[in-house]
Amino acid sequence: MKDGKTAEAGIVGNEGFTGTPAAVGLSRSPLQAVVQITGDGFRVGVAALQNTLDSTPHLQLILSRYAVVQGMQVAQTAACNRLHGIEQRLVRWLLMTQDRVDAESLPITHDFLATMLGTDRPSVSLAAGVLQKKKLIEYARGAVKIVNRKKLEDSACECYGITQQYNGELGLK
Repeated sequence: MKDGKTAEAGIVGNEGFTGTPAAVGLSRSPLQAVVQITGDGFRVGVAALQNTLDSTPHLQLILSRYAVVQGMQVAQTAACNRLHGIEQRLVRWLLMTQDRVDAESLPITHDFLATMLGTDRPSVSLAAGVLQKKKLIEYARGAVKIVNRKKLEDSACECYGITQQYNGELGLK
């Protein structure tokens, strides 16, 4: 936003890519990608990507399908952020993030989670406390560990399952 505030609308991890506008021929985007958890990746220049896509229609198809799935994920995230409480939104975000980094412990703070979920830090702390009391997660300063993934999935709102179906369309988790 003009005042510098942000909110998470989609998650990309080891299954995807950022820069969708360049992949479909646009020269710029108002969106910002933020690395939340360190990992490996690589960067491709826009011109190199567009030249490669011209000669590899199958890659173009894969990236276009991924762009559509990302759009559906963004729409589902918007609905979730509007219609579900902070606890369910936190569960969805933790599961989706763990799917993409494949680790039990996620090095993230409550402050960062608040930004991602479009809420304040105390709300995240209360929701995380509920999940910890249910023995679904453990959290310490700067990290959230998922200790019972199955029960966490069972407590998720429908939005997590719907986004998983989108990923299934691409042959992902």
